[in-house]
Amino acid sequence: MLRVENLTVSYGDLTILNNVSFSVEPGEWLMIVGPNGAGKSTLINAVTGGVPARGTVLYEGKNARAMKPHELARGIGVLAQSHFVGYSFSVEEVVRLGRYAYAPTIFSSHSGEEDAVKKALEQTGLYAQRRQSVLTLSGGELQRTFLAQTFAQDPKLLLLDEPTNHLDLVYQKQVFELIRAWLQKEGRAVISVVHDLSLARAYGTRALLLDRGCVVADGPMEQVFTDEILNRVYRMDVRDWMSRMLAQWKEA
Repeated sequence: MLRVENLTVSYGDLTILNNVSFSVEPGEWLMIVGPNGAGKSTLINAVTGGVPARGTVLYEGKNARAMKPHELARGIGVLAQSHFVGYSFSVEEVVRLGRYAYAPTIFSSHSGEEDAVKKALEQTGLYAQRRQSVLTLSGGELQRTFLAQTFAQDPKLLLLDEPTNHLDLVYQKQVFELIRAWLQKEGRAVISVVHDLSLARAYGTRALLLDRGCVVADGPMEQVFTDEILNRVYRMDVRDWMSRMLAQWKEA
């Protein structure tokens, strides 16, 4: 579905990503992990064309950079880690913006739009709040609104940059469960940047581990999340730390 070859991002003499290559197939949830400064968010931005990069990005065998924006938007949906809203749109109006790639013109609607918007609102539990201003939403509700916008876009591939950043536990669970349910439909795939290794391990099918802009490991979770690899990249005993954190919740 997506193939990235030798992707490199540099600013002057500073190289943020160095010849990063990976691929994603339908049904997979690829977790991009690594310490701060590894280049995880830059990788998402480079794939989507948000930053200048060298290398090749192929979506279903086509050069993504040569595709028209509306064509690419029908295949790839992007959810950022945070959203600033300074407008009093309703939840439904924000979700409806996800259908722009299908409209003949920016101001027109098309067949199937209402059903797509309603389904996205229902999937994310926001149908009852559809008339509510996004300025009145909590952080978790706002993130679910933009996730609903992405669902309404009906892409085949989701790119998520820290989708639960700054959200409390209940909203983290809600968002990841919604994404996992979305992935059940045939022909879909997800790529997520995740800091929390526990979330990555719980939901991911594969992992791409970055360190200092380079790929350290790429493959099934059990092959990437080994003690030797994680300890080397994070420069600490990861299993010991995670076990100590979990031990606090065990009954004495």
